[in-house]
Amino acid sequence: MADSVQAHIDETVKNNKVLIYMKGNPTFPMCGFSAATIQIFDSLGVPYETVDVLQNPAIRDGIKRYSNWPTIPQIYVNGEFIGGCDIIQEMHSRGELEPIVRAALEVE
Repeated sequence: MADSVQAHIDETVKNNKVLIYMKGNPTFPMCGFSAATIQIFDSLGVPYETVDVLQNPAIRDGIKRYSNWPTIPQIYVNGEFIGGCDIIQEMHSRGELEPIVRAALEVE
């Protein structure tokens, strides 16, 4: 079971240019950190995909093992783990996040 969860997570990460594992969804985030992350990405005006970890406990636990990161949300850009809410906020405030995201979306 764990191997299939990890394989599913890996496939999802690799098949989405900008992916946010979060609690809830963009319309109704279920924690302040997820809400803050969505607010940042909405402000960038870029397309992104989300996975609601509250819908599947195996994904919720599996994503933490996949990234070796203990908290959610988790942000992936172009198949790479970028970080959680605090890192994204820091990168955004320094103007570092948008160029990375836009570059990933331009690669086809």
